[in-house]
Amino acid sequence: MIRPHNFTVNSQTADDNSFQAAGNDLSGIAEKAFAEITNAAKTLRHHGVIVHMFEDEGTTTPDSVFPNNWFSTHAGGQIAIYPMRASNRRQERRFDIIEMLKSEYRVQQIVDYSGLEHDGLFLEGTGAMVLDHIERVAYAVRSDRTNPVALERFATQFGFEPMVFDACDAKGVAVYHTNVVMCIGTRFALVGTEMIRNITRRREILVRLQASGREVIELRDDQIESFAGNALELDGRNGPILAMSSTASASLDQAQRKAIEAYVRILPLNIPSIEMAGGSVRCTLAGIHLFPRKS
Repeated sequence: MIRPHNFTVNSQTADDNSFQAAGNDLSGIAEKAFAEITNAAKTLRHHGVIVHMFEDEGTTTPDSVFPNNWFSTHAGGQIAIYPMRASNRRQERRFDIIEMLKSEYRVQQIVDYSGLEHDGLFLEGTGAMVLDHIERVAYAVRSDRTNPVALERFATQFGFEPMVFDACDAKGVAVYHTNVVMCIGTRFALVGTEMIRNITRRREILVRLQASGREVIELRDDQIESFAGNALELDGRNGPILAMSSTASASLDQAQRKAIEAYVRILPLNIPSIEMAGGSVRCTLAGIHLFPRKS
């Protein structure tokens, strides 16, 4: 996780992120965001989640709180570094984080795709892709942040099958990142099916997820807008938990909540100021799939 000291809404990403709170009062937002990440990390640790916290005291990286977009880790000992669309987001890449991962975990290979930025090819990590690590499928919504050439390179290198689809909100605005539309857990998946307007493609995705043995829990458009799809299953002290925002949790109906809680405990984290930037809890968490070094 990255704790921002000068958080604000990124003007460079507003053109294609309809989840951003444009025009809202941003007074005191930096202090609020700092406190929200501090409290979120404290809550996660209380439930047994290992959190590596890094500070960002800079003033030119407004989205640094969302590190999952610039790197991902993989159980084979691999780390991927990704090409970012907004120029100020490229400054978020921090090699002190990579060095920490190399010292604490078994890292065999680092694959750096950031050079694709020079050719205008972008793939914003596990925002652009939702990875099914069990079935080896990379679900990806078409957008300016998910270039098919970059996606194919990643999929070939890391052994995933790309499954690309279109998604848009009720106004027809294309979704900017896949991880606001869906969350894939170990035994369940949350999917904003209404946003996949092509019925045939929607059915194909649902069938693929169900074939993996997961229960698919469908989310409405308004729940996606409340970030209900932007969640992440984590290993807690007493079993798996689903980290999602308080906003997202409050949007769930009783049947959805019951279905989710058959597999995980829902852990709401209160981050309303950070959500004004167009991302939620899953975006603030760069998952670690590496094996720890033996002490």
